[in-house]
Amino acid sequence: MSTENNQESKGFAFGPTNYKILIAGIVVILIGFLLMVGGRSEDPNVFNPEIFSFRRITLAPIIVLLGFAIEVVAILYKPKK
Repeated sequence: MSTENNQESKGFAFGPTNYKILIAGIVVILIGFLLMVGGRSEDPNVFNPEIFSFRRITLAPIIVLLGFAIEVVAILYKPKK
């Protein structure tokens, strides 16, 4: 058995493309969390229905899940040689 087969490569696990996809996924997740922010009332005794807006209840969680899916793609992506 040769040592060449046992030591395939000594480089990094991820390539530059993987890191770019990883950073893009983190940015998408941050955008999703920023869309969830807000909707509080100045007076705690007054209800603000803005906390149940489409943006906070539906859009933001979908964008966060999309960001996590991008992270999975970044981990599994294998560049062509």
